[in-house]
Amino acid sequence: MKQNPNIFTVEKEYDGTRIDKFLSNLYPEKSRNTIQKYIKDGNVLVNSQIIKSNYKCKTGDKIYCDEPEPVEVEIVPEDIPLDIIYEDQDILIVNKPKGMVVHPAPGHYSGTLVNAIMFHCKDDLSGINGEIRPGIVHRIDMDTTGSLIVCKNDYAHNKIAEQIKDHSISRIYKGIVIGNIKEDEGVIETTIGRNPNDRKKMAINVKNGKEAITHYKVIKRFEKYTYMEFKLETGRTHQIRVHMASLGHPLLGDAVYGPNKCQFKLQGQTLHAQTIGFIHPTTGEYVEFNAPLPYYFEHLLEIL
Repeated sequence: MKQNPNIFTVEKEYDGTRIDKFLSNLYPEKSRNTIQKYIKDGNVLVNSQIIKSNYKCKTGDKIYCDEPEPVEVEIVPEDIPLDIIYEDQDILIVNKPKGMVVHPAPGHYSGTLVNAIMFHCKDDLSGINGEIRPGIVHRIDMDTTGSLIVCKNDYAHNKIAEQIKDHSISRIYKGIVIGNIKEDEGVIETTIGRNPNDRKKMAINVKNGKEAITHYKVIKRFEKYTYMEFKLETGRTHQIRVHMASLGHPLLGDAVYGPNKCQFKLQGQTLHAQTIGFIHPTTGEYVEFNAPLPYYFEHLLEIL
């Protein structure tokens, strides 16, 4: 379909597809709002003509998309309190709170974990992921709490990244799901990729999805909910959330993959990255760290 970096030819399968959806499939890393802004600003041409955002593609259309140059954004250190579980000259283990974005992104250029660690660590952060994500070697969702590794130098970053790639890092989560799951324990093995019908979501068994494996077991059953432990063998975006939703037991509070309404006043999914274990990049010894359950989670368990 793609003939050069900016010109596309519409194939028959996309006949009748709205132009913004067509381009979203070609630029999965960009939001639908960004694509629509390209169209509104006249950066998208169909057969050399400027079109409107509701234009529906026709087979054979030649579509030109001129991506504007990205705007430089300065990421500044901010004096934001950190819940530090462990720190040495190579790594920092933090207990990320609910509602905090890990690194800057459109709409979130301040108040992120990166802003906080830049203030705390000064210049002692790995630079492998660039100015937007210094020190960040892996992520957890904004409304997921718990343990996260920050790397202070490139050597530590590479050593941790290798372990993430070969799935040797131990990552154990605690979560509460809706309903009473049938099995006491099990393994979910699927692929996970971008949902073709809603790019803000992930989905199982989609084209070009990546292998995703989650081990789970029941900790305690309640009348309408189940308290569970999850061990990740892989670390795909929204993996636990998508896998549990696929079983018909979405995480409590997850309005993206579960019901919109919740009887409890929650901010997003009830999911906590409790334990993280890995080979220390300098000592070569296995280390493991635990982030205590946040208050809201413990209080919810008491209510249930």
